[in-house]
Amino acid sequence: MTATTDGSTGAMGPRAASASGPNDTTPVLDGGLMVAAERATARSVEHLLGRQDPQGWWKGDLATNVTMDAEDLLLRQFLGVQDARTTEAAARFIRGEQRPDGTWATFHGGPAELSATIEAYVALRLAGDRPEDPHMARASRWVREQGGIAGSRVFTRVWLALFGWWRWDDLPELPPELIFLPKWFPLNIYDFGCWARQTVVPLTIVSAKRPVRPAPFALDELHSDAADPNPAKPPAPLSSWNGVFQRLDKALHAYQKIAPRRLRRAAMNAAARWIIERQENDGCWGGIQPPAVYSVIALHLLGYDLDHPIMRAGLESLDRFAIWREDGARMIEACQSPVWDTCLATIALADAGLSPDHPALVRAADWMLGEQIVRPGDWDVRRPGLTPGGWAFEFDNDNYPDIDDTAEVILALRRVAHPDPDRLDAAIERGVRWNMGMQSRNGAWGAFDADNTSPFPNRLPFCDFGEVIDPPSADVTAHVVEMLAYEGKAHLPGARRGIEWLLAEQEADGAWFGRWGVNYVYGTGAVVPALTAAGLPVSHPAIRRAVSWLESVQNDDGGWGEDLRSYREEEWIGRGVTTASQTAWALLGLLAAGRRDSKAVERGIAWLTGAQREDGSWDEPYFTGTGFPWDFSINYHLYRQVFPLTALGRYVHGDPGPLIARAGSRKGA
Repeated sequence: MTATTDGSTGAMGPRAASASGPNDTTPVLDGGLMVAAERATARSVEHLLGRQDPQGWWKGDLATNVTMDAEDLLLRQFLGVQDARTTEAAARFIRGEQRPDGTWATFHGGPAELSATIEAYVALRLAGDRPEDPHMARASRWVREQGGIAGSRVFTRVWLALFGWWRWDDLPELPPELIFLPKWFPLNIYDFGCWARQTVVPLTIVSAKRPVRPAPFALDELHSDAADPNPAKPPAPLSSWNGVFQRLDKALHAYQKIAPRRLRRAAMNAAARWIIERQENDGCWGGIQPPAVYSVIALHLLGYDLDHPIMRAGLESLDRFAIWREDGARMIEACQSPVWDTCLATIALADAGLSPDHPALVRAADWMLGEQIVRPGDWDVRRPGLTPGGWAFEFDNDNYPDIDDTAEVILALRRVAHPDPDRLDAAIERGVRWNMGMQSRNGAWGAFDADNTSPFPNRLPFCDFGEVIDPPSADVTAHVVEMLAYEGKAHLPGARRGIEWLLAEQEADGAWFGRWGVNYVYGTGAVVPALTAAGLPVSHPAIRRAVSWLESVQNDDGGWGEDLRSYREEEWIGRGVTTASQTAWALLGLLAAGRRDSKAVERGIAWLTGAQREDGSWDEPYFTGTGFPWDFSINYHLYRQVFPLTALGRYVHGDPGPLIARAGSRKGA
């Protein structure tokens, strides 16, 4: 594979080749395929069992991009807590991610990204790299060619403003009085998705305080015009939404200068209380890095000393996001995914034929049962009175249980013959009730909130980095429908409305959009098993169209892949380098559609068995997960293990329904 001029590895175009594994061979589709699949399944089971923590959970690395590492160094510089070992280890990782043209991307093989390149460059300057060093000169030259700092995202410029490298007056305004808006009023904090809400609230304090810590150096080399590093841009027409919100921002800038001091102080104190009330037991906020970083900064600006228990716990929680590598590099995870990884691993092992009472599955079930959240969180603003019972994505995130995780945890628990079935059934009943109660008005499900669909937050000039609302998606809705089907509840009105929504959301070509995984292969691979589990026959037109689409985008090597560029460019839809996880998603859809004996399935299984490593694992440098489609991409390191094993298990053992029944559950209709 040749590199493109921007340093990416996409030169082969949408119809890409395979990312071959060490055992990749030309598949021979004969009677030996089942033997090969059984052998690959056994090796994968052994590998996955070996990765389980003694407490019962699994967790793979969660890789994103170097902005996490750069912002960690910027935070340490701002707070004055940097140390040489951490700085050098972070710099080593950031340098290792730089491409030959001097830029950084936000996903493997992707195009150069301006904000990521600026933040990485500044972090390396903090680590002592000199502007005249060849790798730094290449980066700064490219940044200038792209318009300099002025062309970067708002969040990048906020970080630079903290050190005087950008003017606060040239940033969108975010007033702390936002905290006082009633829950029914447009742009109240609960109109934002939970991840954005947790970030916006502390940033209102930062925006009001406008701190500037002395910069250790200038950044003139990153401006396209040194004479005017912050050029003004003409506003959009008033007849457009962008024009309206730009003028609203101008009004807020004017208000910032005359805001009543008592009101502003009360707003910042209310925002601080909101932040503190949502700090988790592990010291973090929401189990994700960005809200934790901004919450620490906001509280520090309000006078909280670094030795204060809240601050100390917050800083210690951020250290837990660090992964130290053998080469001395240090990578920061944006969040951690133990609940998600554990339920997916449990499903994979059970579907691969592991006995329902196997000690590994029982330990996993015990750990998951202990992670159920039984207290209210922010979700009850839209669903007051709903009994808690969900599961979060992370180790500690009780304020924001995840509808998707809850559905998959229930599917995983039903596969386990637990020694205390009453406890398991009670937990599942609570989880099912909570999931059903979180259904949105249109019949579908979002990830964290119900009816989080306001059109206004995404319009704010401040919100130029990814999705800031949490509308329902096909993949989450599919997982809930699948769970309800296996719980014997597919006939209930809520489940039927979910099915109807999914059928209405199918694209004309037969695919479904993937919100939390890349992309149409993920969405389609999730929806087809849900619909067939809910009783749709494989002859249903929607299933037939989905099968036709999956077969039409199969790569020449027998696998499937879809590049993240499919979120922006139609020619990439269903196209990309073959990966183990995406091949598995397509196979799960085809197997659920009754295509087990088709050539497409046989070729896909052959690719998986051929690409498997000797230790039972698969390699996958490509990013197949998303935080925000296109804007924030994720490489879940366990996806390449759990999804291929699930697909192989279902190919060898058939539909998971009988496995769930054999687990001895006592689910009711």
